Amino acid sequence: MATVLLVRHGRTTANATGVLAGRAAGVRLDKVGRDQAAHTAERLAAVPLVGVVSSPLERCRQTSRFILDRQDHDAQGVPVTPIENGITECDYGEWQGRTLAELAKESLWSVVQSQPSAAVFPGGESLATMQARSVAAIRRHDAVFEAEHGPGAVWAAVSHGDIIKSILADALGMHLDLFQRITVGPASVSIVRYGAGRPNVHATNTDSGDLSWLRAAPSTGDAPVGGGAGTQAPVPPRS
Repeated sequence: MATVLLVRHGRTTANATGVLAGRAAGVRLDKVGRDQAAHTAERLAAVPLVGVVSSPLERCRQTSRFILDRQDHDAQGVPVTPIENGITECDYGEWQGRTLAELAKESLWSVVQSQPSAAVFPGGESLATMQARSVAAIRRHDAVFEAEHGPGAVWAAVSHGDIIKSILADALGMHLDLFQRITVGPASVSIVRYGAGRPNVHATNTDSGDLSWLRAAPSTGDAPVGGGAGTQAPVPPRS
C-alpha cells in the first residue's frame, strides 16, 4: 500500500482575518503561513516523496513549492507535481468572501456544524459532494502512485481544511456528520494508508515529530489483535 501525507496549506491573510476565502483568487500565505510551510517542508525532507499533488489554489501551490524545494532531487529526480481540481476548496458559493462572524448568524451555520451531510451552500456545492469528489481524487492518485512506485511509495496531497477533514472522516469510517470533530490546522500533516481491506490512519493534524519512519516498507498484513508491539516510531503529539 502507498502512503499519502495530507498537508493543509499554511496560514493565509484570510485565515488571519476570519474571512472565508473559498476559491477566491489572490489569497496567499502570510508571513506566519510561509514559516509554517517551511517547517512542514523540513519535516517532509526526511521522506523521499514520489509526488506532490496540489489543489489549484495559490495558497496550496505555494505550500507545495516549499515542500518540493526541500526534497532531494539529486537522489530521486523531480517528483510528479500535478494540479488536482478534485481536492480544491469547497465551493462555498454566496458564503465566499464573508467573515466567519457574520456567517455564524446564518441559519445554515448550525446545519454545517451539526449535520454537515445536509448542508448545501447557496450558489455553491454540498459538503457531501465535496467529500465524494475529494476522496475519489485521493484514492485515484494513490492507486497510480502505488502502481508506478510500489507499496512503499509515499506522496503528499496539499489541500484545504474541510477537504482533509472529509478525507480523514472517510478513512476513519466516520459519517460525514461527525467530520467537524476532526481538527486540521494550517500546514499540519495527516497520514493515511489505503490497504486492500480498509484504510489505516496513522496520524492526524501533526505539526511536529520525526517522519523518517515512513522510509520503511509498510506492513501488508492484518492489524494485530491487541494492538501489537509496534514497529514504527510514533509521531509525537502536537506541541
